[in-house]
Amino acid sequence: MTHPLYGTTAVAGVGLRQFKRGASPLPERSLLVEAILDACLEAGLNPAEVDGFVSYGDDKNEPVRLMGDLGTRRLAWSASVFGGGGGGIAGAFGLAASAIISGQAKAVIVFRALAEGASGRMSAAVMAHHLNDHLLAAGLVSPAQMCAIRAQRLFKHYGVSQSIVEDLVRASYHHARNNPEAVGFGQDFDIAALHTSRWIAEPFRLFDCSRENDGAGALLLVSAEQAQDLAKPPVYLLGCAQGTEAGWGDLLENDADDLYATGGFRPVARDLYRQTGLSPADIDCVQLYENFDAQGVMSLIDHGFCTYENAAEVIRFDNLIAQGGKLPVNTAGGNLAQGFIHGIGLPIEAVRQLRGESANPVSGARTCLLAGGPGAPTVSSAIFANKVL
Repeated sequence: MTHPLYGTTAVAGVGLRQFKRGASPLPERSLLVEAILDACLEAGLNPAEVDGFVSYGDDKNEPVRLMGDLGTRRLAWSASVFGGGGGGIAGAFGLAASAIISGQAKAVIVFRALAEGASGRMSAAVMAHHLNDHLLAAGLVSPAQMCAIRAQRLFKHYGVSQSIVEDLVRASYHHARNNPEAVGFGQDFDIAALHTSRWIAEPFRLFDCSRENDGAGALLLVSAEQAQDLAKPPVYLLGCAQGTEAGWGDLLENDADDLYATGGFRPVARDLYRQTGLSPADIDCVQLYENFDAQGVMSLIDHGFCTYENAAEVIRFDNLIAQGGKLPVNTAGGNLAQGFIHGIGLPIEAVRQLRGESANPVSGARTCLLAGGPGAPTVSSAIFANKVL
């Protein structure tokens, strides 16, 4: 039996506006409106026809406040994925698709906007969701510290080589160098810069961490049938899963060993592959949310692309790049080198990659896996394709 999400909706347009942190020329909501207008323009759809909105990660832009700027004729659906991290990014597409296939909306914008002048530092917002009294009493006062402890477990207990994070960083900057929208555009990244950059929380130095940027991104989701009549080639949603493992939660840092050095995706990945009938071998590229590079490694392991034991054989520079790699990852630069608007650039790159519009095209790419923020209270993943396989 085919899953109801399989190929029944498609992304028809995308829009992205990005600026250096604290340097946006426009207020946050204005950035978002422009990104939505860009997505509708790409698709050839009148923005007034958008009748649904979905976001994640505590976005402050209520859809009802967007209606006047967009000329919305009727708001039929609005929703958000719970949780302050980027773990819900893929789940937002599941919500949007559910509205469309159930007939409650016809054209849904999945969005995220973040401008420091309006929303404040992302690290401060995330603390409200991740750092409770149990953690604060132990001296953990930032997401970097909490993730650093998990990273140390990955390296010291599970024996994953710490050097593989260097390859993930190198691949990100390699891709960003060719991407005009990336903060790393035109730059040759010297790995020595990683080794000598300032400590954030050991084992993380500055370049092990995602950036923060002002900006907004929007993706227009419609039915597969409607997408055929719009201007851009459709990129189909094949499946989406969200949730978390048993035992995951606020007291994770005291939980069993087998939960500790993971991104929390193991049951989500199983559900996603079961929904779609696909496996890691069927995935042509990955757009991977990495709040910190070690968490990106955990996410790849959770999704079955490698194990703790053979991670170093798979997560290596020549294998991660679009030019001939077997597992191209973050082909626009990702959160590390393209820029960080709470990860919304990742699904946009998935769409561009599958249309053949990426700055770093993966030859013959048909499928792309999108993984949300590893280690968040709720995590999610999705698979997109340029054809219904």
